[in-house]
Amino acid sequence: MLLAEIQHKIQNARHLDFGQIFSESIELFKKVWVQGLITVLLSFGLSLPLIFIITIPMSAFGMIGENNQSMADDILPLMFLVVLLVSFVLVVGLTIVLLGLKTAFYRIMFQYDMNMLAKEDYFYFLKRPYLGKTISLAFAYLGIILLAMLLCYLPIIYVMVPVNLLFVIYAFNPELTVSNLLKLSFKLGNKKWFITFGLTLIAGILAQTIGFLMCFVGIFATASFVSVPLYIIYKQVIGFEHSEIAKIDENTNL
Repeated sequence: MLLAEIQHKIQNARHLDFGQIFSESIELFKKVWVQGLITVLLSFGLSLPLIFIITIPMSAFGMIGENNQSMADDILPLMFLVVLLVSFVLVVGLTIVLLGLKTAFYRIMFQYDMNMLAKEDYFYFLKRPYLGKTISLAFAYLGIILLAMLLCYLPIIYVMVPVNLLFVIYAFNPELTVSNLLKLSFKLGNKKWFITFGLTLIAGILAQTIGFLMCFVGIFATASFVSVPLYIIYKQVIGFEHSEIAKIDENTNL
């Protein structure tokens, strides 16, 4: 019933006004920029250990190669396999963490948009009962990106709209299956592709420009602005009355 209701809303979505969404995005960002900064810093901080996982073995192999060339030739195939495996683990781990944190940020964004007093749980989708689904969505996300890249990169411009909408759809419909979440993200992405792409592009350029003007460090504070227009699009097309998220202040410990 929920899936059919959302599909109906997407199919019959009204025209969206670019200027209105952008204006609302700026106003909402004023409320959540601190939470966005926390999300970015958490993403950066949790990513560092995973990055070290791959840099340490590569550095070790490099030192071996400098000290003993014959040994380096013998272990070259092994080195390649290790780097490949560790790189895969790194990418998957990063994707899971980033997907979970970004999805939780939309949930927090909703709380501030609706002036709710509730706990800001940045790890909401990295804990039970949603961790398994977050992992599955991370693999699906990577699979879609990889497929788009294999198709000579051009399709990646198209898929970036629905895969970015996947975060916000998952945030407010975590009870849906992975396949249905993907189906809805592509349905909404196809329906509102041009305005979503345009808003995301402009928001990204604005966030980077202001961040650089703030001596580069400011990019951490402005980076999350790119996510806000996607929330407003979801809000105007689908809304929240159908979702359990509407009761967030009833089931969250203060």
